[in-house]
Amino acid sequence: MNDQQRSLLLDISSRFSPPKGVKLSYGTSGYREDAALLESTVYRVGILAALRSLKTRAVIGLMITASHNKISDNGVKVADPSGGMLTQDWEPFADSLANTPDSHSLVQLIDAFVKRENIPLDGEQDAKVFLGRDTRPSGFSLLEAAKQGVASIVSAIATDMGVVTTPQLHWMVRARNKGLEASENNYYNQLSSSFRCLLELTPQGSRPSGTNNKLIVDGADGVGGEKLENLKGMLSGLHIEVRNSGDGLLNEGVGADYVQKEKIVPRGFGPAEVGVRCASLDGDADRLVYFLVQPNSNKIELVDGDKIMALFALFIQEQLSILNKSEDGTVNRPHQTRLGIVQTAYANGASTDYLKQLGLQVAFTPTGVKHLHEKAAEYDIGIYFEANGHGTILFSETYLCALEDTNNDLLSSSKGSEKQKAASRLLSVSKLINQAVGDALSGLLLVEAILQHMGWSIHRWNELYHDLPSRQLKVKVADRSAVVTTNAETVAVKPSGIQEAINAEIAKYPQGRSFIRPSGTEDVVRVYAEASTQEGADGLANSVAKLVDNFLGSSSS
Repeated sequence: MNDQQRSLLLDISSRFSPPKGVKLSYGTSGYREDAALLESTVYRVGILAALRSLKTRAVIGLMITASHNKISDNGVKVADPSGGMLTQDWEPFADSLANTPDSHSLVQLIDAFVKRENIPLDGEQDAKVFLGRDTRPSGFSLLEAAKQGVASIVSAIATDMGVVTTPQLHWMVRARNKGLEASENNYYNQLSSSFRCLLELTPQGSRPSGTNNKLIVDGADGVGGEKLENLKGMLSGLHIEVRNSGDGLLNEGVGADYVQKEKIVPRGFGPAEVGVRCASLDGDADRLVYFLVQPNSNKIELVDGDKIMALFALFIQEQLSILNKSEDGTVNRPHQTRLGIVQTAYANGASTDYLKQLGLQVAFTPTGVKHLHEKAAEYDIGIYFEANGHGTILFSETYLCALEDTNNDLLSSSKGSEKQKAASRLLSVSKLINQAVGDALSGLLLVEAILQHMGWSIHRWNELYHDLPSRQLKVKVADRSAVVTTNAETVAVKPSGIQEAINAEIAKYPQGRSFIRPSGTEDVVRVYAEASTQEGADGLANSVAKLVDNFLGSSSS
């Protein structure tokens, strides 16, 4: 690091003192905290983003959001060149950067890291960082802190992309690094044109009519509702009504997280919506769930991320089966596409059974989107979702190139054939879905296109399978690290003997399944249980919680 760079860092960083007594950790969602405590952290993440850009010679994204958290919170996270999450290799540096106590220590830390990573700080190469924020009032001041962080690195350029959804920023980073135009309008154009292509390929006679064409969306009073209002004017063949699009308090009694956890109607929904297809976004529009309002009640029937994944898997499997058939109707095995479904242990067992009954390959990873995304990328087409509604579909570049070639060949030899339509549908899906990250807006349009393709109502979709009753509990412990798990967190190897005891409890309940895992953020052990009845799930969860209490010596809550 030369004197000019050292002086610049010392000068600007002295204006951003970290709050005393606050220790931050970079998680799946980056940093989240009370917004009043985040200015120094966001400034320093701006530095990290600029250094990451220099290291990768690519555009990096920095998003200021706290997603489904309350409005007084905020957060910051980094998007890597692929549009995905910051590489885990850099997370320890992020934590050191955020928690370094003063400017001189900060400069020393950066100097050592730059040398170790061989990052050029000679000003010969530009760093490019895209900045985005959601609608939180604290976002503007934190944006200024991020700009100062980027400006602390010589020759680094920050581009303010404005108020955007988190998935939009990730999409923009991915698009720019692929040499494509990356404005918000480009995003809308790609989604709307891909949606239009899928609708044009809908089989005749399957498209529902009348009220089935209406969708009411809860925008969580966040950025997603505002952006969906912009997008819906570019769509045909679908009537969308957006509620909670900014006139109420962000995430307060609204949003995908609230609907999925509480299983009751969000604010602004009631008896008039009985029988109507409804959906809910979260605060930054990276989660999506659907729901039906139940008659004479504020309760809902939830159609969660597991069901969304089942719908996507069914549709893609159908297109692949058409493509893979030989002229004589047999399956052409040598060209079989590797379609993989990726879940965590929290996926409802009924969803896993359903997917396996379809003949699909289901893999499991530890909890966390970064694990799911990484595993899904191993397939030609990888689909992952969490029950909370966060997920997407990944298409490998190799497979997309082959699919383009296949489609071109079919256009020449048999345009309009079922095979050619299937290839076109898959290509349209690859452009409609946001392959960088889970995206409620692109996911919503894909759900709607598939429902029209199938000629299904939300009721028909919801009947694909019935969730097993489940219960989640947490047990307060002195040391969560005493629990060590393996097999995607489904088997506890420590403390010794606890898994055998859990297995004995599971055996008492029809369709019983249970596992424990330590929390990543607090001293609790989480317990998940399923059984054929709610009473059984509750009993199994309580029994396993007592085991944790007995083995680790604390009390459950």
